[in-house]
Amino acid sequence: MAAKSKPSKTLPKTDLSPKLSHYDAAGRATMVDVSGKLPTERSAEASARVIMSPQVLAALSNNPKGNPFEVARFAGIQAAKRTSELIPMCHPVALSFVDISCSLCEDGVELLSHARTTAETGVEMEALTAVSVAALTVYDMCKALDKGIEIRYVQLERKRGGKSGEYKRPGRRQKL
Repeated sequence: MAAKSKPSKTLPKTDLSPKLSHYDAAGRATMVDVSGKLPTERSAEASARVIMSPQVLAALSNNPKGNPFEVARFAGIQAAKRTSELIPMCHPVALSFVDISCSLCEDGVELLSHARTTAETGVEMEALTAVSVAALTVYDMCKALDKGIEIRYVQLERKRGGKSGEYKRPGRRQKL
């Protein structure tokens, strides 16, 4: 029987280590110190797509569990407010606003989250968490009809504010 190797407690040092904000010089995961930053207005948008069959799409309006879009919207808002409880190195952020929009598309449902705050750190993780949980909720609301529903393209679409300024995803699929 081969001896089991012990898992490494730190990542190996690489040329990328100093550029990744959540690693210290020794390669250990760490929370970024934002105590020296001033609060500024920050916002982020994230999107996801839930791919489903035409039969499931047609049944959305007759869901016995309720309106999947509204339940997904509430779930996404709730998740955004709890992001720091789910992502270990994420700072708690007082959200000024968060919302999710859901719309039908040719192969499923498009989801777009918007998050805003005035804080020392950004709200990208809150926007991504919101849209991810909203997509999972759409899946949950529809899984009785089809277990093959897919969640795809969870991504940051844009962010504003902070030291890194504005980011907009190049080649954005479409205005959601």
